[in-house]
Amino acid sequence: QVQLVESGGGLVQAGDSLRLSCAASGRTLSTYNMGWFRQAPGKEREFVAAISASGGSTNYADSVKGRFTISRDNAKNSVYLQVNSLKPEDTAVYYCAAGSIWRRPFRSGEYDYWGQGTQVTVSS
Repeated sequence: QVQLVESGGGLVQAGDSLRLSCAASGRTLSTYNMGWFRQAPGKEREFVAAISASGGSTNYADSVKGRFTISRDNAKNSVYLQVNSLKPEDTAVYYCAAGSIWRRPFRSGEYDYWGQGTQVTVSS
């Protein structure tokens, strides 16, 4: 069992940056692929970014390419999402997730463990 806890969200202005963190306990994250998803009010959860267990592969949603960067530190059992040039449409609860399959990392079904989320609110 893997427990995931996100942090780093907050209320920011358009153009600002945040660094979201996802800390794991229970098991080492080094064997898991990790993903970030987000859910805005009234909308379905959507894929943001993913990184393979080794860190050698990453995948991003088109809407965040060039602005968001996913990274991991297996020694710290943590995954990060650097979010830059934030826009009001980035407002959502951001979730991290851990999974064992790297086939379609943009699909939520490939992840077995989820955190509770951290709120990011971007004002215009």
